[in-house]
Amino acid sequence: MEGQLYRALRDHILAGGIAAGQPLPATRALAAALGVGRSTVVGAYDRLKAEGYVEGRAGSATRVAGLAPPLLEGWGPARPPASSFAPEPVSSGMLVPGVPDVEDFPHAAWARCLAARGRALRVHDLGYDDVCGLPMLRQAVLDHVAVTRGVVAKAGQVLIVPSTRAAIDLLGRLLLPPQGGREAVAWIEEPGYSAAQGLLRRAGAQLVPVACDEAGIDLAKAGGPAPRLIYVTPSHQYPTGVTMSLQRRLALLDFARSQGVLVLEDDYDSEFQYGSRPIAALQGIDRGEVVAYLGTFSKVLAPGLRVAYLIVPPRLLPQVAVEQRLRGLAVPVHIQAALADFMREGRLRAYLRRMTVRYAERMAATVAALERHCGAWLQVASGSGGLQLAAWFRDPGIDDRAVARLLNAEGYGLKPMSDLFLGPPRPGLLFGIARVRPDEIDRVARRIGSLFDEACHRRAV
Repeated sequence: MEGQLYRALRDHILAGGIAAGQPLPATRALAAALGVGRSTVVGAYDRLKAEGYVEGRAGSATRVAGLAPPLLEGWGPARPPASSFAPEPVSSGMLVPGVPDVEDFPHAAWARCLAARGRALRVHDLGYDDVCGLPMLRQAVLDHVAVTRGVVAKAGQVLIVPSTRAAIDLLGRLLLPPQGGREAVAWIEEPGYSAAQGLLRRAGAQLVPVACDEAGIDLAKAGGPAPRLIYVTPSHQYPTGVTMSLQRRLALLDFARSQGVLVLEDDYDSEFQYGSRPIAALQGIDRGEVVAYLGTFSKVLAPGLRVAYLIVPPRLLPQVAVEQRLRGLAVPVHIQAALADFMREGRLRAYLRRMTVRYAERMAATVAALERHCGAWLQVASGSGGLQLAAWFRDPGIDDRAVARLLNAEGYGLKPMSDLFLGPPRPGLLFGIARVRPDEIDRVARRIGSLFDEACHRRAV
C-alpha cells in the first residue's frame, strides 16, 4: 500500500496536479481518509522526500518541491506501454571494484534449481523460438524490477542477454552507425564506465564526455551537435557513487523527448543502497518512451552466470529483437529457467536482503579505515551504496596510474580514476568493497597509507 500511495502522489505531482510549494495533507488526516495506518503515509512521504519531489522539516508541513514548470509539461500519469513493441582486463584482489563476493553466493539453492531444470526442460524450451528470453524469466525479471526499481513495462519489452556489455554494444550498433559520412554523437558521463566508452566508440560514435557533479550528469556542460544516445548511471553513478537529482532527471528526460534521443540507463548495482531506500529508476518516470533500461545479475549474484537484461521502449522492440536474433545473443535455456525458479521462489530477494547488510558493514569499515590511515592523501566518498568506493587524491599532481601499479603489486586490485576519463582526468583510486573483511581492512588501509608515505619520502629525497 505504501508503494501504491507513493506512486499515485508522485504521478500527481509530475502531472502538475499539486503546484510547487503547496502542502500535502497531514499524515494523520490522509491516513484516516484512506483507511490505512499512519506509518504507510509517513513511508510514502519519506520516499517522495528522498527522491526530491517534496521537502519539509520536522514540525512543518510537507510541501511539493520547486520543480521548474517547463520540465513538468506533458507529464501525465503512468500508462501501460503500447502492445507493439574495450574490454577491461579482469583483475583480482581484496579491493577489486565492480565484482560481488562469490563466496557468499547461495550455491546449494542455485544448484537445486539448476539440477531440477536440467532434468525437466520442456521440448518447446529447447528450440529457437525464445531467442529474446524464456517468457517465464522475462516475467520474473519484470516483476522484480517493478517492485524494487519502479520500472513500468510489459514482459514483452524485456530481453535476456549475456551481459551488460552485449546490451550496450547491441544498442550502439543499432543506433550509432555513421550517416551521410558523419559520425553519430553519443554523450557519456565523465568520469564514466570505460567499457561503455569503448563499445560506443566501436559502434561508430563520436563520444562527448559530459561532466558529473554531486547531482549527476550536467547537461548544461554538454556542447556540440545533439546526440543520438546518452549513457547514464543515474541511481548510483559509476564511479563517483552520486545519485542524479530529480531536477537533473527531469531535465534529461525533457531533453531526450524533445530531441528524439535514446537514454541508456545502466542500473548496474542499484540494489545495494546503505542507509536509505534505493532511488527509483529513471525508466519508471519516463513518459516519452526515451529510456532503455539495463540491469545485470553479474553484479548481484555472480559474474559467471552471464545473465543480464535490457528493457526497451515499445517503439524500438522490433529492431532490437531482430538485432539480437541476428547476433545470436542468447543465454543458455537451462540457466534462464533455473534463474526464473530461483527468483519466483523468493531466493533472490532474500539473498539481496542478506547481502545488503553485509556489504553495508564492509563499506562502512572501508570508509572508516581509509579515512583513518589515508585521509591525509585521499578524499574518500561517503560510500552510500554499490560495490565500489571512490577516493580522490588531495594532490592533483599525483600519477594515480603509477600509484595503482604500486599498490596492485601487493595484490589489492585497485583501479586508477584516470582510466575512467575521456578528457583531463582527476586523479584518484576506485576501491571495491564486496570482498573486504571488516577485521582485515584496517590493517590493509594502514599498509596503503604507509606506501603513500614511503613514495612521498622517496620523491622528496
